[in-house]
Amino acid sequence: MSRKTNIKFTTGIIVFIKNPRLGHVKTRLAKDVGNEKALEIYLKLTAHTHRVLSAVQYVNRYVYYSEFVDDTDDWSTDSFIKRIQSNGDLGDKIEHAFTEVFKQNEKVIIIGSDCAQLSANHIQQAIDALDDNNVVIGPSLDGGYYLLGMDSNFQFLFEGIEWSTASVFETTKNKALAQGLSVAEIEKLSDIDYIEDWEKYGFD
Repeated sequence: MSRKTNIKFTTGIIVFIKNPRLGHVKTRLAKDVGNEKALEIYLKLTAHTHRVLSAVQYVNRYVYYSEFVDDTDDWSTDSFIKRIQSNGDLGDKIEHAFTEVFKQNEKVIIIGSDCAQLSANHIQQAIDALDDNNVVIGPSLDGGYYLLGMDSNFQFLFEGIEWSTASVFETTKNKALAQGLSVAEIEKLSDIDYIEDWEKYGFD
């Protein structure tokens, strides 16, 4: 007779999503394609992120909503721990989420919800990289990052960052190195911010 055992997962994966409202998602993309198409693309991207994250095994999965926890969407509480983003700028929100998730995990990784190239393998590479490094970064082609992971809560990495600029990745990496932290990089991918990004890296 087999006996169930409780396995304690030690890695937490965070994804930030916006509650999907017309005119409130992918606003830069919407300037090219209109609000309805931008919402359609956003829903495709979040569905892709959901599939990718669901395929990563032996982790705790956290979805942080921009406005309210939606109990009716596809992010089932059977597989995801659902929370609300804090107030403040993006750095404040990420820092707060990391602080919460580190209470139950030894490694914490955050991923974006607008990277059509993201795969479960990228996330697993990041998890593995944290066995030998303090920080792992998945840089994006626009100078930001689509993934950031840490083996401890290095809150200073979110301070003094000019968010949504081409300097986010380099500034974050240099801040970590300046403090003597070891940094691993995984494959550079593209976020979907403009119609050119979707036409080159998106999917239908």
